Order: sequence, then structure tokens, then C-alpha cells
Amino acid sequence: MRLILASASPRRADLLRAAGYAFEVRIADLDETPGLTETADQLVTRLSLAKARAIDAGPDDVVIAADTTVVCNDVILNKPVDAADARRMLRLLSGRAHDVLTGVTIRRGAQTRTAVERTRVWFAPLREQELDWYVASGEPVGKAGAYAIQGLASRFVTRIDGSYPNVVGLPTARVAALLALLGVGGGIF
Repeated sequence: MRLILASASPRRADLLRAAGYAFEVRIADLDETPGLTETADQLVTRLSLAKARAIDAGPDDVVIAADTTVVCNDVILNKPVDAADARRMLRLLSGRAHDVLTGVTIRRGAQTRTAVERTRVWFAPLREQELDWYVASGEPVGKAGAYAIQGLASRFVTRIDGSYPNVVGLPTARVAALLALLGVGGGIF
């Protein structure tokens, strides 16, 4: 039995490793474009399921897949396409609360368990100089909502309600609960 993380995210790997899991990484390369009428919950669920199914694994292997997005005022904020897009997203988050959603799917053979974790995050109002500095840092690249709570953007976060690891990209307590539902856990990995 092997544990496989279906993600290229170094943050997810760090979180899983910190939670005491030994695993290998296999990348599921998918189009992550939201459907026209798809809600954020539907998007992260669909993508985590698709990633879990895209990984070639043996019948006893366990695959963990996840997808994270940010939602503010009903607008889905995935990874920014460029600096201008990152600035647009950060302006939307400035001085407001938003939700971070991660869809997690665990697959073992033909069995799958999927859940969505939601964490509420509040941002301080951002000044233009702060936006310029943060976007120039390069940190928004590849990050849902154009920020990394565990990095430089931590100075913008005034409060969170929910799972901190979820905001980083993988709700590890939820992963453990889903593994237990599939009969996996207790320090096996």
C-alpha cells in the first residue's frame, strides 16, 4: 500500500509531511477552468475528483487529491494569469472577508470519499504601495486568490475562522478523517 499525493503543490506536500505522512507525489495535469454556471463548491469537488481519478494507482494504493479556490462576493478567484490579474484580486480582497474552499478526494481502489473544507479569512485594507510591493514580490503567482497566508501576505490577514492548513492548501484534519472512512489511518503511512 502506497500513499500518493496527486499535486504539484509544494505547500500541500509540506502540510502532509508535517502531519506525519510518508507519500510519493504524482502530478495530475488537468484543465482547471471553472464551468460557466459552476459554483466554487462544485468546482473544487469536480477538480479534486478528476485529479484523484487521473492518477494511475494500484488497488491498495491511496490517492489524495485536492483543489483550492478563493471566493469573494460570489466571485471565484483562482490563480492569477498575470500581475494585473493578481492586483485585481487583491483589490477585491482588501478590507473584506472571503472564503477559501478546498475540495479533497481520497481514492482507494474503486472507493472514493470527497469533502469540501471552507475557511473564512479577513483582510486588512490594502494601500497601493502594499499592492505594488506584494505583486512585485512574485508571491501571488500560482496562488488561488493571489496570496499565500503562510508567506508575505500574512501581514494582510487580520482574522481567520476555520482550518489554517486549508488556507495553505490542504485541510490535514479533514484528510485524516477521510482516510479513516476508507479504513486507512493509525500511523500506517
